[in-house]
Formats: sequence, structure tokens, C-alpha cells
Amino acid sequence: MASTLPRSGPERRGWQFAAKFDRVARHRADWTAMSPDQDRNVTLRGEAELAARAGHLFGNAHEEFVCAAVDPNTWAAPDVRDQILASRWKPPPGLRVCKLYNPAALADEESERRLLTMAGRGVEIRICPTRLPQETIVIDRRIAVLAGPAPVQGPRMYTVVRSPEVVAGVRSLYWATWESSITLAEYRRGRPPALSDQSREILRLLGEGFKDETAARRLSLSLRTYRRRVAEILTLLDADSRFQAGRRAHELGLLN
Repeated sequence: MASTLPRSGPERRGWQFAAKFDRVARHRADWTAMSPDQDRNVTLRGEAELAARAGHLFGNAHEEFVCAAVDPNTWAAPDVRDQILASRWKPPPGLRVCKLYNPAALADEESERRLLTMAGRGVEIRICPTRLPQETIVIDRRIAVLAGPAPVQGPRMYTVVRSPEVVAGVRSLYWATWESSITLAEYRRGRPPALSDQSREILRLLGEGFKDETAARRLSLSLRTYRRRVAEILTLLDADSRFQAGRRAHELGLLN
């Protein structure tokens, strides 16, 4: 059996995480059986345990799913986050999803595109200029998941809260912060996106009238990749055409 284990670093780390996740899943009790009373709160150690013991809660939202975080990457490791979110790929009709982030969520081009993609799927997003004191998720007004501080070493702690009074208090604080925050569209208005050097070069080539084939060769990109990158830049600039993107880039000083 030992000879079948992956030897490369990334593959082996992935296998080790999967093994850890499986161990937690095999030994966990059913959530309902574990918490028959509404006042029992549970602290979970690390992302694997969060996914194994509470991941299904994220997929069972029917009315309201709200989240407050510094940025979309601070809640859990990517592999765990993908496992948790997989069941919510097709949310039920009528589910309201609200995401509250700090400006760090738009720190780079990829992050900003990610928020725009979420907004395009109907997620309501607001930006809170001041640091959020507690990263939080509230599900259907009855369950709250509170993320502990990101540790220097060791796993992050997550507390799943089912006490009605506590959940109501957390939700009240969430909506108070939400109301004082700025919509994603308002925050982005008049603010230049954090374009990469490659994106700025693409804008320059567009402005100088280079054909796609020529520009793609200059950047050592395939024609398909180049055109995809152009489309992504248009989205970031809220432009419907290349001409409009160029005008918008000049207005924001992106080509200076």
C-alpha cells in the first residue's frame, strides 16, 4: 500500500488532507443526534473538522445565507471551501445570499473578478471600510458559525452556535454593519480596478490598434487566451466594448 502513495509535494499534501478529512468524517456523529437541544454550541478544530461536521449546514440554507469576512479566502483552505460550497452550487429559489467583505476582497484583479462573478449570480455584496471584528456566517436565522482569529500556528477554531438568543444577536450586529457599508457597485464606481501588468499591456495594445493575433504573439499568449483576457478586462472596467474600455481606462488613469 505504501508504494501507491503519491511522492510529489502537492500530491502528497492533497492525499494527507483527504485522509485527515476521511478520518474526521468516519468518526463524527450525526449533527442532529449530537445537538438535540437548541442551546448546544460546538467548537470545531480546523477546516477539515468544520467541513466534516458542519459542512452540510451550509448547503441546507433555504431562506437566508449571510457571511461577513475580510475576503473570500479567509474562511477556509481552498479544498475545504470547495467541499463546503459544492452543495450550494444551485441554491433553492428565494434564498437570499449576502456577502460582507473588507476592501481586501478587491486587492487584486482575480479577487475583484471573483466578486463580480458572485454578484452576477445574484449574490448581494457590500464592502465595509473598517475591519470586521468577527468573521461570521448566519444560516436561515437559526445557526451562526463564528471563525476564530487566524492563528500563527495550528488550526483555526470555528464555533457553531445554535442558541436562539445568541444567533439573533449576531444577526442583528451583522445587519447593522451591512446597512452602514457600501454596495459593491458604489465602491467600484470611480475607483480603478487593481489591474495586473499584463492587463495594462493588453489595454495599451488595444489602444494602439493592434490586431488580436499580433497582440497575442507579443504577449506569448494563444489567441483564445488573449481574447478571454480582453473580455475579463472589459468586465472589470464595466465596459461593453473595447472602445468604451479604452475610454474608461484613460478616465481612471490606468494608461498613464
